[in-house]
Order: sequence, then structure tokens, then C-alpha cells
Amino acid sequence: MTQSSLLSRKVRGHIVFSFLIVAAAYVAWLVRGVLVLLYVSALFAVVLTPVVHATSRIRIGKWRPFRGSLAILILLLIVAGALTVFGFLALPPFIRDMQSLDVDLPARAPALLQKIRQIPFAERLGSGDLINWVQDALSRAATFLFFSVKTWAGAFVQVVAGFVLTLYFILEGDTAYHWFLSFLSPKPRQRLDATLQRAATRMQKWLLGQASLMLILGMASTIVFLVLDIRYAYALGVLSGLLNVVPVLGAAVSVTLALLVAAVDSWGRVLGVAIFFLIYLQIENTWLVPRIMQRRVNLPALGIFVALVLGSTLEGIPGAMVAIPTAVLVTELVDEYLVHKDEA
Repeated sequence: MTQSSLLSRKVRGHIVFSFLIVAAAYVAWLVRGVLVLLYVSALFAVVLTPVVHATSRIRIGKWRPFRGSLAILILLLIVAGALTVFGFLALPPFIRDMQSLDVDLPARAPALLQKIRQIPFAERLGSGDLINWVQDALSRAATFLFFSVKTWAGAFVQVVAGFVLTLYFILEGDTAYHWFLSFLSPKPRQRLDATLQRAATRMQKWLLGQASLMLILGMASTIVFLVLDIRYAYALGVLSGLLNVVPVLGAAVSVTLALLVAAVDSWGRVLGVAIFFLIYLQIENTWLVPRIMQRRVNLPALGIFVALVLGSTLEGIPGAMVAIPTAVLVTELVDEYLVHKDEA
């Protein structure tokens, strides 16, 4: 075989390889939602796997009652118990209000109109205009709820799928991880393994720290909402904690929801909710985050903000959820493979 034919074959190989890379990138973009779901599930598995392993090591004498799948069963029972308690506390007030809406709405209309008139510039509208505006707003809200059922159902299916995938990653994650590393030769494999282990440790610290912030906000907001007698206090408190999984953006959404619900009853409750969140955000940003998060993750504030913007722009809420762990992973890979450290 001549040298020119060898060169031509090599060029064709490069062209085919480039085409395959482009095709793989295009397919990945088409199924990016599934890939994000897999990635989020893997991140939660990274955090929960040490918990499951610690549970499986519990001994009663020489007996280990929680070995293997029993540790997963305990995790499922804890989640099911938490959901049951949440449903028992949060759903009855909401169901009661929905059932009495048709009966109470005519009686509440004058009080509602009076509250609307207290809004700046609303006094310039007549009663007929206000009634038409309220009816139109209620109609739009009902239409939105009707057509959003499919969206909420899809979101619920994704949550269930993510939960199941997390369980599979906990059970089979080590096998898949070592299979992936087996494609590399020994030295690159050891180097990549050490890098990914460091990234996994930092991810665990970040997610555990974020879970601590979620728990603190959820408990504090629930207590404040109960003291202020805000309707749906348990649901709003739990939702505030859950939304805090997305830094900055989650807090903004939870504040908005709490203010809207409080505005239905009185402007005094709105003021109370606003004061609580202002005080809490100051405490979180100046005291909790530096002690819980920055020491664990060691990412600059600018890097966290850029990661959140990129993640939310690319994939919305799921992208924002995985933005900071992804930034941690990228930081470790860049530090290991691209940064040239000065020799001592």
C-alpha cells in the first residue's frame, strides 16, 4: 500500500470520526431532557450512596439487619412517611378552600373589591370595571390550571422516574462507574478516577450543605407562616425549603408565592412575610452561606452566579438545580488537566 493511499485512508478516518462526533452531539441535544434527568439522578445518588452504605453497616451484635436492599427500603419508607405527613398537614386546608369557593365567593366579593381599591390607582376604576377585571382574572386562572394539568402530570412522571433512577444508580452505580473507567488504560484511569472522586466529595459536601439550608428555611418559614396565620402555611413552608435547592432563584419564587397568598387575607400579613424574608436572606447570605457552603464548595460567588445563569438559560429549573455541582465537576477537571501548576 502506497504512502498516498495510507494518507487518504487516514483522512477519510478523520472525516468519519468528525461526522460521528457531530451526529452524537446532535442526538445528545435532542435527548438533552433525558440526559439532564440521568445527570440529576446520578448527583442525588452520589449523595445518598454514603448514607445507604452507613445504614447497611449498622450492627445489632453480630447481626446486620439493614444489608443491601433493606437500606434502600428504609430510605423509601422515610420518603413515604415524609410525604404522608406533608399530605396530612398541607392538603386539607387547600381542599376545604376549593370546596367552599363557589359558596363563599359571592359573599367575599365586596371585601375583595375593597382590598383591590386599596391598591394604588385602583380607586380610579368603577365597581363594574373591578368586577369585570376580577371575573376575567379568575377565568384566566381557571383556564391556566386546566391546560397546565398535562404539564404538571409530565413533571410528576419525571420526578417519579428520577426517583427510580436514583435508586438504580445507588444499587448499580459502582458497576457502571468502573465499566466506564475500563475504557482507559491504567494510568489515565487512575488519574481520572482520583479527579472524579475529589469532585464527588465536593458535590456531596455542596448537596449536604444545600440540604441544610433547605431544612433551615423550610422550618423557619413554616413557623413564621403559622404565627402569622397564613393559609397553607405547611405547604408554603415545605415549598420554600424545596425551592431553596436552586440558590437565589428558588428564594425569589418562594417569596413571591408567599406574598401572593398573604395578600389574599391582609396587607399586614404581606408586611410580616416581607420582613421575615428580608431578615432571613440577610442571615443566610452573611452568616449561613459562608459557614455552610463556601468552605465546602470553595467556589467564588461570581462563578456560582455564572453557573446559575448558564444552567437556567439552557434547561430552566433542572439546569439551575445541577448548575453548581456541574461547576464543581468542571472546576476539578480543568484544575487537573488544563491548569499548569508551578513546580515547587
